[in-house]
Amino acid sequence: MAGSAPKQAYSREETRRLLDISERQLKSWETQGLVPSIEAYGFHDLVALRTLIKLRENRVPPAKIKRAVAALSQKLRHIEDPLRQLKLYADGKKIRVDVEGRRMEAATGQLLLDFGQAELKRLVEFKAKEPAHSERAQRMEAERWFQRGLELEQTGAPIDEVIGAYETAINLDPKSAGALVNLGTIYFNRQKWNDAERYYRDALAADPAYALAHFNLANLYDELGRRDQAMEHYQGALQIAPNYADAHYNIALLYQGTNQPMKAVHHWTRYLKLDPASSWSNIARRELAKLKQNTLVPGSRA
Repeated sequence: MAGSAPKQAYSREETRRLLDISERQLKSWETQGLVPSIEAYGFHDLVALRTLIKLRENRVPPAKIKRAVAALSQKLRHIEDPLRQLKLYADGKKIRVDVEGRRMEAATGQLLLDFGQAELKRLVEFKAKEPAHSERAQRMEAERWFQRGLELEQTGAPIDEVIGAYETAINLDPKSAGALVNLGTIYFNRQKWNDAERYYRDALAADPAYALAHFNLANLYDELGRRDQAMEHYQGALQIAPNYADAHYNIALLYQGTNQPMKAVHHWTRYLKLDPASSWSNIARRELAKLKQNTLVPGSRA
């Protein structure tokens, strides 16, 4: 189940895998009314979910996010869904939003100060004394280029434009793990294995707890017949995300191919509990039944 070409919509399972979030977390946000309960996700839905992830990573409470979204919906009548249509981000303990080129505080609607030319000149001169602020601005700009790369992929733009957007994100923030993984997948699909491996490994160096990077690197090694390394990184993905259905699927195949049927049975069983209804589950059931017939004593249960 290696990477595929960009498409217009992602299933619920694909969305969770892409963003590395659990079903429990997604349902929690749905219950709180932060996102709708849907089965297919487009680009703007991914943007909304990524915004939520970033806000929660910055320890913004869900209740505060909900209040800010409600306030924006009330103040900006032309905006139907602030999470999908606006750029929200955490600034300390407050939620900021960019609206038509201007910044405002989401909860109060207060516009933040627009500087005149003289003040801008002073700030530019003072910039060298504030490296932390500069680094934060670069990270935010990198995130915007990463989102741009996602949008270009979703709309089927020329692949060189997509690569350019992700490379810009990485130049601004070498630890942009999402951009690194997506570049790796582009090169994986082009069968440029060395480039793909380099970007996946760079993503893991930037974020060792990135389950998708482990999974994609395992797919690459599996494709190249490097089974020991593939096993290592499938296991790495499962250590981080034990309910990673696709990792259970692929590791079951790997165990099956290396004549370890009982371990394969375990992972087929886990996969079917996590994904009982997709087209892939039919294959899993078939392989599981085959293994049980060949390896288990009649009448015994796995």
